[in-house]
Amino acid sequence: MPDKYIKKILDARVYDVAIETPVDHARILSKRLGNNVLLKREDLQEVFSFKLRGAYNKMASLTDEERAKGVVAASAGNHAQGLALSAQKMKVKATIVMPKTTPAIKVDAVRSRGAKVILHGDAFDEASQLAKQLVEEKGLVYVHPFDDPEIIAGQGTIGMEILRQVEGPLDAIFLPVGGGGLAAGVAAYVRYVRPEIKIFAVEAEDSACLKAAMEAQERVVLKHVGIFAEGVAVAQIGEETFRILRDTIDGVITCNTDEMCAAIKDIFDDTRSIAEPAGALSLAGLKKYVAEQGVQGQTLLAIDSGANTNFDRLRYISERTETGEQREAILSVCIPEKAGSFKKFCSALGRRSITEFNYRMGDLSEAQIFVGVQVAPGGADRAELVNMLIEKDYLVTDLTENEMAKLHVRHMVGGPAPLSVEDEVVYRFEFPERPGALLNFLNTLGNRWNISMFHYRNHGAAFGRVLVGLQVPDAEVTELENYLKQLNYPFISETNNTAYRQFLTSRQVK
Repeated sequence: MPDKYIKKILDARVYDVAIETPVDHARILSKRLGNNVLLKREDLQEVFSFKLRGAYNKMASLTDEERAKGVVAASAGNHAQGLALSAQKMKVKATIVMPKTTPAIKVDAVRSRGAKVILHGDAFDEASQLAKQLVEEKGLVYVHPFDDPEIIAGQGTIGMEILRQVEGPLDAIFLPVGGGGLAAGVAAYVRYVRPEIKIFAVEAEDSACLKAAMEAQERVVLKHVGIFAEGVAVAQIGEETFRILRDTIDGVITCNTDEMCAAIKDIFDDTRSIAEPAGALSLAGLKKYVAEQGVQGQTLLAIDSGANTNFDRLRYISERTETGEQREAILSVCIPEKAGSFKKFCSALGRRSITEFNYRMGDLSEAQIFVGVQVAPGGADRAELVNMLIEKDYLVTDLTENEMAKLHVRHMVGGPAPLSVEDEVVYRFEFPERPGALLNFLNTLGNRWNISMFHYRNHGAAFGRVLVGLQVPDAEVTELENYLKQLNYPFISETNNTAYRQFLTSRQVK
C-alpha cells in the first residue's frame, strides 16, 4: 500500500544535494484563470530538475560494494544529470545511456559532471535496453530513473515540502508523468496525509502510457512515443509506479504540444524562467482542468519540474504558443486579386491584431492568403471571427487545428508565381509594432499599385517586418519610391536580391 512510503519519504536522504524549492504564486495566471495558481519550482535545483532527489536517495541506499562496481542508468537527460551529480559527490563511476534525441544541453551537462555518456536509440526504452545489457556485461549497478522504491521516495519529498509550505486550503495538485516516479512519490505522501486534496496526473498526448494503463487496467506498451517533451517520453508506465498511482490519483489529463508551449510562456510571464516542455506539462494540465471543469476560486498547484531545454527550441515553442493558448486563429481566405483588396480585408477585421500575413500572386482573379489573427482564448471568439468573415462574403477555411498548416504550409506559402507577374518590384519594410500597424501601413500605401506578394509575421519585437511585391511599371518606380519615403518606414529595395530571383520569381528580373 502507498502508506508504506511515508516513512521512506520522511527518511529519504536528498538534502545533501537538493534544496527545498519554493512554491511561487503565479499572479498573472491566477488572475486570468480566476484561481490561486501555485508553482513548485523544481527547476531551481542545481541540475535544473527534480531528478537529483531520487537519484541521490538511491545512491545513498547502495552498499559500499555496489558503489565500487559503478552505476549505470538510461535517461533522456534529467535523471542522468541527477545521477551524475550524485555519483560525482560520492566518488562513484557513472555510465549514462541517453537517447540520441536528447537535447545537447542535457548531454553536455551530464558529461560536465564526469559521467560517461553513450548515445543510443531514439527514446528512453531503447536506451534502457542497452543500459540493462551493460549490467549483464560489466556488472554495473542499474539505477532506474523511476521504477524503484528509493527513487520514488526521493521524489516524494516534493510532496512533503508542498504540504509544509502551502498554508491554508489546497484543492488540487497536478503532477507530470513520464514513467511515474515523481507522481507516485508525491501522490503516495499527499493521499495519506491530506486525502481531501485532489491529485491529477498529466501526460503528453503522444506518450500517455499511464492513461493507456488505467484504461486497460494493466500496463501496456505504446506503439509510438512522441519526443517533443522528451523528459516524459516513456512507452510504458513503471510497474511499481502504476501500482501506486492507480490507487492514489483522481484522474489523468493529457496535453498536446501547443498546450505545453502555451504553459511554457505562462511560466515565463510569471517567473521570467523558461521551463522545458515536460517541465511545463503539469501546468498545461492545470489550465485544461480549469477550462473543462470551470472551477473558480480554488487553490491549484503544478510542479515546474525542469528547465533543461535547448535554446534553439525556443523558436518553435514561441511559434506554437499562441495557438496553444487559442489566442491565434490561422485562416485561409480567398480575396479578389485587385488593388485595395488587402486593405479592405484588414478593415473587415476591425481592431483585431494580425499576427501573420502570407501571400503570393498565383491567379489573375483571386488571391489565396494565409493569415494569423489574434483572438480571445477559448474558441468562441475564433468562431465569431470566421462567421463574421463569411457574412462579409469571404471564402474562409479555419486551419488553426491543422498540423500540416502550422508546421509546414505557413513557411511554404509563396514560391515562384505560376504565371508571369508583370513589372514586379520587391521591398522590405520595418515599421513600429503596435495594434493596427499593418492596416495603417496598407492605408498609407494606398490602392494605386497592385500587391503581388506579401509576407508579415509578428515576432513580438519592437518593429514589424514586411516583404512586399508590387506591380509597378518601370516609368513609375521612381514615383513609388518617393511616395514610400513619405511613409517614414525604413525600406530597402530587394528586387535584385539573389534569394528573390532564385525562389520567388520565374522570370528574369530587371
